[in-house]
Amino acid sequence: MSTPVPPPLPEAVNVPTEPVEPTEQPVQPEQRPINPAVLRYRDIYRRIRTEVAKVFVGQDELVTGTLVALFSGGHILIESVPGLGKTLFVRTLGKALGCRFGRIQFTPDLMPSDITGTTVLDEDEHGRRSFRFVQGPVFTNILLADEINRTPPKTQAALLQAMQEREVSAGQTTYALPDPFFTIATQNPIEQEGTYPLPEAQLDRFMFNIKIDYPSLEEEERILAATTRGEKAEVRKILSGKLIVNLQKLVGSVAVSQYIVQYAARLVRATRPRDDSAPKFVKELVDWGAGPRAGQYLIHGGKALAAMDGRFSVSIDDIRACAIPVLRHRISTNFQAQAEGMTNEDVIERLIKEIPTPPIEKFEKA
Repeated sequence: MSTPVPPPLPEAVNVPTEPVEPTEQPVQPEQRPINPAVLRYRDIYRRIRTEVAKVFVGQDELVTGTLVALFSGGHILIESVPGLGKTLFVRTLGKALGCRFGRIQFTPDLMPSDITGTTVLDEDEHGRRSFRFVQGPVFTNILLADEINRTPPKTQAALLQAMQEREVSAGQTTYALPDPFFTIATQNPIEQEGTYPLPEAQLDRFMFNIKIDYPSLEEEERILAATTRGEKAEVRKILSGKLIVNLQKLVGSVAVSQYIVQYAARLVRATRPRDDSAPKFVKELVDWGAGPRAGQYLIHGGKALAAMDGRFSVSIDDIRACAIPVLRHRISTNFQAQAEGMTNEDVIERLIKEIPTPPIEKFEKA
């Protein structure tokens, strides 16, 4: 789902809370977008990319996928070797979005209370004692859970409630997390020493799983040139927490036809080897497939991609563009697939080619 980095836009102006008419030249009626608010969203998306590109070089799939997940209300899991600039990217994104940023370095001795917070006993100047909850680093807008698979499952699970319900329970009290709340977790390849596989229940909480590799030669030369000059680029604030929530509502209002819903459902069900609609190769190579949440994220991601492109309706190509990052951590291939050298991505790509789109005539008659 790589997207080319757009050219720098003119100087930003104050982004209004309410959508306004775009300043672009009028277009022919048949080309005019359905909702002008989508044009404003597209411009904001491009401005954010421009600001991030001042500091963070390359990795277009990571940048696009992160923004899609953010504006869809999901979370993202990034898998890569250490040292590829993930922390720099998240810090830069936080500045451009105008949000609070928090970072947790996951280690084998990390405790759940180190993430969510703990209750302490306070004593005032009169000697009266009372319990007070001290918030943990999870109380932020953008949370970087760095190397999440280097801590045992008990501590990993501390994020489950926060990611799903956007709240934290301590004793008999439940505390709401700030809005928006967005988790970017990173994990090292499971083959490396000192790693613990993430439980399936926690993997399913992530909207996207994006794998990033080393930069190209050209990108690495740009990185070296930019980081050894002694000059730091200034990242401008484009949004705020309130505006992000408004944009999430806009993305949620993007139209989705029954045609798209049926295609997403067929694609997800085809990953399940026990389903009658699953192709033969899935029955042979896959142990278990994706659940309904995968279909939800396919549609949410398709909405965000459509709005980023200035459209107010989701297309089949939007769903297909989200398929690999949504499904790759929700299916499990068996030993036969590994023996044949088939990865999760290979299975998904083959599904995209083989699963037909629903017949449009059916909906025209309805």
